[in-house]
Amino acid sequence: MPSARETNPEAPRPGGRPRDAALDEAIILATRERLVRDGYSLMTIGDIASDAGVSRPTLYRRWRTKFELVVDALDYGFRKQRDSYAVDLTEMAPREAFTEAVRRLDPAYFNPDAMVLMGNFAGEAIRTPELLGILREHAVEPRVTLVENVLTQLQESGDVTGDIDKHTIATLCFGSYFAAFYRGESRDEIPEAVVSVLWPAIAARKPARRRRG
Repeated sequence: MPSARETNPEAPRPGGRPRDAALDEAIILATRERLVRDGYSLMTIGDIASDAGVSRPTLYRRWRTKFELVVDALDYGFRKQRDSYAVDLTEMAPREAFTEAVRRLDPAYFNPDAMVLMGNFAGEAIRTPELLGILREHAVEPRVTLVENVLTQLQESGDVTGDIDKHTIATLCFGSYFAAFYRGESRDEIPEAVVSVLWPAIAARKPARRRRG
């Protein structure tokens, strides 16, 4: 169940202290930058406060621990990305819709630093497994579910066969971005390249029209 801060990020912190949205955002942005540069274990509250131009007491009045601050910094990004976890098929051809869903699987679709962040949290899997769990729930599952949902809609419209393994297809598509990252290749052509391989295998075979005469 989402916390009060997730459903109402502008709510006051315990103790009733009024929120300064601009100051909060400065701290959140500094935290996200430090996560990319230093990772969770190496980043410090002092560095974040310095980057944000605030004092440590000012920061601690808003967040009691580094973990709480990082959770809110992640939620800040998740809230900005949520609109990207849907594809309107009404104006798209079937293959185009699938390609668009694969495009939005890209971890860097919204945040260019996402691959580094994910790598940092994977490295924290033993020390702070909660971070990887948050990432899975809010950044990974919505993306792969988007692909699965689009495939379901295409099945219902008769454009994709009904016996495909949607979970595996979505996972393969998601993994293609990590493969490109680790191989040092551009991710720009991934959606079209992946779909060109998968589409012939999953597209429904339309009955041939009989010629007249």
